Amino acid sequence: MRDFFQEIAESLQRNKLRTVLTGFSIAWGIFMLMLLLAAGNGLKNGVMHNFKDRSNNSVTLFSGYTSLPYKGHDKGREILMDNTDSVLLAYEFTDVKDVEPVYNLGYKAFFNKKKYAEGNLEAVTPLYFRAENIHIQQGRAFNRMDREEQRKVMVISDQSAQRLFDTEDIIGKLIVVDDIAYTIVGIYSNEQRGWRLSFYIPLEVGRSIYNERNIIREIKFTLKNLTTLEANLRFGEKLRMRLSRKHDFDPQDYSAIYIWNAFQDYLKMMSLFSILTTFLWVIGISILISGIVGVSNIILITVKERTKEFGIRKALGAKPSSIIRLIVAESLVITAFFGYVGMVLGVIVTEIANNLIAKATTTLGSEKVIFQNATVDLDIAISATILLVIAGVLAGYFPTRKALKIKPIEALRYE
Repeated sequence: MRDFFQEIAESLQRNKLRTVLTGFSIAWGIFMLMLLLAAGNGLKNGVMHNFKDRSNNSVTLFSGYTSLPYKGHDKGREILMDNTDSVLLAYEFTDVKDVEPVYNLGYKAFFNKKKYAEGNLEAVTPLYFRAENIHIQQGRAFNRMDREEQRKVMVISDQSAQRLFDTEDIIGKLIVVDDIAYTIVGIYSNEQRGWRLSFYIPLEVGRSIYNERNIIREIKFTLKNLTTLEANLRFGEKLRMRLSRKHDFDPQDYSAIYIWNAFQDYLKMMSLFSILTTFLWVIGISILISGIVGVSNIILITVKERTKEFGIRKALGAKPSSIIRLIVAESLVITAFFGYVGMVLGVIVTEIANNLIAKATTTLGSEKVIFQNATVDLDIAISATILLVIAGVLAGYFPTRKALKIKPIEALRYE
C-alpha cells in the first residue's frame, strides 16, 4: 500500500504545473459556488431581518380618488371612509379580524420648549401596536382609562425623544402640537418603522379634537386562514366589489380605495429571492461544470500520455485493474484535496465577511442590515465536493479502461 501511494505521489510530482492548474480549477469552482450561495443567503436573511417585526397577514385600506367615471360621477372624486366601513369589515367578512381604524391627522410639528420634531400624527387604538408589531421600549401603550376619559397622552419614537429631550427619562414629560399639550406615556423603537416618524394619540382623542366628521382615511385589519396567494387575491376582489357598491365607484377603479396586502408583497419578495437563488445556482453550477470539464481534459491527456506506460506494465504482467486503480486514485487525490481546500477557503471567507458585517452593524448602531448570516449550508458544499470527486474518478476510469483495451504491442508503438 505504501508503494502504491508513493507511486501516486511521484506521478503527481512529475506534472506539478498540470496538477496545480487542475487543482486550482476544482478549488475555484467550489469556492465560487459557496461565495455566490452565501451572498444570496446573506441578502435574503438581511431583508427578512429588517421585516421580521412586520405582520405578513395584515391588510390596509387607503382612501383615494376615482380614476374612472361611474354612474354619472366624474373621475377625480374623493372616496371617504368612516366607521361604517370598519363595521362592514368586521361583520361581513369572516376572514377578517382585529379591524383597526386609523386617523391620519397629518404631518405636524411637535414642540418641547425650544426644540421641535416633525412627523405624522396618528390616532389609533391600543390594538394597533400589536397589529403592527410596535414594541414599546419605555412606558406603555394606551389603556382603557386613556380611551374612556379621553386623556391627552402620546406615544412617540426613540428618535423623536432624542430630538426633543436631553434626558433619557421622558415618561410623563409634555409635548405640544397644535397648541395642545400631551403627556408622553410610551416610547417605541423607530428601527421597526423605517423612515416614517409617527406620533400616536388615542383614537377617541383624535376623533374629538380633529375629526368631527368621522372621516377615516386608513383602516388596518388582519386576515385569518388565507395562506395562499390565490386566496388573498380572491379576497381582495371580493372586498373591492363590496366597497364599490357601498361608495358607488367602478369595481375596476383601483385608485378609489387602495388595498395593500402585506402577504402578497411578502410572496412577491420570496419569488424574487427564489429567482435570485436559481440564478446564483446556475452561475455556480456553470463554474463547477467548467472545473469538471477541466479535470476531465487533464485526466484524458494524462491517460493518453501514459498509454505506452500502460503497455509496458501489461507486458510485465500488471493486471488492468491495478492500472485503473492507480489512475482513479490519482484523480481521487487531486479532486478530494483541492475540493476540500476550496470548501475550507469558502467557509473562511464567509465567516470573515459575517464578522465584518456584524461589526459594521454594531458600530453604526442600527438594526437595519443589508446582509446577515451570509453562509451556505455545509451539506451543499460537501455535496458539490463529492460531485467533483465522482466526476474526477469517472474522468480517470473511462479513458484508462479504453486505453487498456489496446494490446501491449500496440500500446508500445502508441505516440
